[in-house]
Amino acid sequence: MRVINVGQNYHIRGGSDKYQFSLESLLQQYGHDVIPFASRQAANVDTTWSGYFPPEVSFQCPGPIDILRYIYSRPAGQSMRRLVQEQSPDIAHLHIYYGQLTPAILSPLKKAGVPIVQTLHEYKTVCPTYNLYAHGAICDACQGRQFWQAVVRRCNRGSFLRSTLSATEAYVSRWLGGVDKIDHFIAVSDFLREKVIALGLPRDKVTTVHNFMDCTGIKPATSQGSYLLYFGRLERLKGIFTLLDAVAPLCDIPVLIVGDGNDRMAVEAVIEKRGLEHVKLLGFKRGQELVDLIQGSICTIAPSEWYETFGLNLVESFASGRPVVASRIGGMTEVVADGEDGFLVSPGDVDALRERLLWMVTHPGQALEMGLSGRAKVEDQFSPERHYEKLMAVYKKVGVQ
Repeated sequence: MRVINVGQNYHIRGGSDKYQFSLESLLQQYGHDVIPFASRQAANVDTTWSGYFPPEVSFQCPGPIDILRYIYSRPAGQSMRRLVQEQSPDIAHLHIYYGQLTPAILSPLKKAGVPIVQTLHEYKTVCPTYNLYAHGAICDACQGRQFWQAVVRRCNRGSFLRSTLSATEAYVSRWLGGVDKIDHFIAVSDFLREKVIALGLPRDKVTTVHNFMDCTGIKPATSQGSYLLYFGRLERLKGIFTLLDAVAPLCDIPVLIVGDGNDRMAVEAVIEKRGLEHVKLLGFKRGQELVDLIQGSICTIAPSEWYETFGLNLVESFASGRPVVASRIGGMTEVVADGEDGFLVSPGDVDALRERLLWMVTHPGQALEMGLSGRAKVEDQFSPERHYEKLMAVYKKVGVQ
C-alpha cells in the first residue's frame, strides 16, 4: 500500500506532529510505502520527498499573498496534483493541514479517485480556532456552522481581524469540501468523536482510534524521581497558570516546566513576580532528552482546561513508568484511571491539584506502582499492534485493502 501522510509541518512542534511521524514509522514497519507531504519549512526533517512540498505560508508579518494562501493555497493544490500523477497513491491520510496546505489539496485527490481519511487531533472542523475555547472558558458558540460567532466574540486572541480571518477560512474550508470530500474521519478519543458529531459531523463518518505509543525502546523508571514535571505548550488553556498557583507554596519541591508557547512571557512574569525560585523553565525538549526528564520526575502534570482530544503526553509519561496528575476533562479521562495510574482533578481546581501533587511526593512507593500500572496500560491498550489493526479497519471502510 502506498500512503500519502499529510500535515502542515514535517518536523515536531506538538502532539499531532509526533503522531504523524509515529504513523509513518508504523506503516513502514508493516511494509507500506509512506510519502510525507507538508509545506516547505527550514525546520523540516530531511526527506527525499521534499521536492513535492509547496512553499511555506509565512505568518511573520504576512502580506496579502500569504493571507490568501492561508485560506486557499494554489501551490499546495498544484504540488498535490503532481504527486498524485507521478506516484499513484492508494490512500491519503490527513492530519492538521489547514493554514499551510488548505483544502486546495482535496480536489486533486478526489479527481484521481484517491480515498481520503483524516485523523482529528483538534476541533477545527467545528471551531474556527481549533479548540472550543475562548477568553479563558470552554466555548461551542459556532455549533451548526455559525462560524461568524468567532468574529462577534473575537475568539482568536481577542483580535477582530484575526477572528474574521479564522471564520472566513472555516467557511471556505467547508465550501471546498473540508467535510464532504473526506471519506472518513478518525477521532483520537470517544470524547472527541461524540463532540464533533454533536456539533455537526455525520456519525457514520467518524470512528475512534486512540493514539498509540511504541515503548519497546523505553525502559520504565524503577526508582523515585526528584521533581514535578510539566511538559507541553505554555498556554492558558493548558492550565499552566493554575499549575503555577498550585505549586507556589510548595517551595521545597522542584518543579520543571518543559515547552514553549504563546504565553511563555506571561509565565516568566508570574514566576519572577511571585518569586517562584523552585520553578524552572527549560524550553522545548524532545527525544531522549525529554524521556530522561520524564523518568527523573516524581510524576507529570497535565492540568488542561480545554477539551483535550487525547493527551499524548499522558501515554508518554506512562511509557516511562511515571504516573500523571491530570484534569478530568475531554479525552484524558479515557487514558488516566483515577487512583490506579494517576489522579484526575477538576480543571482549574488549584487546591485539588496541589493536594494530589503532594500525595505523589509523600507516597513514593505507591506513586511508583501507579506509574508501572500506566506502563502496563500503554503496552496493552495503546500498543502499535492494536492501533494498526484498528487503522486498517478504517482504511478498509474507504475501500483500501
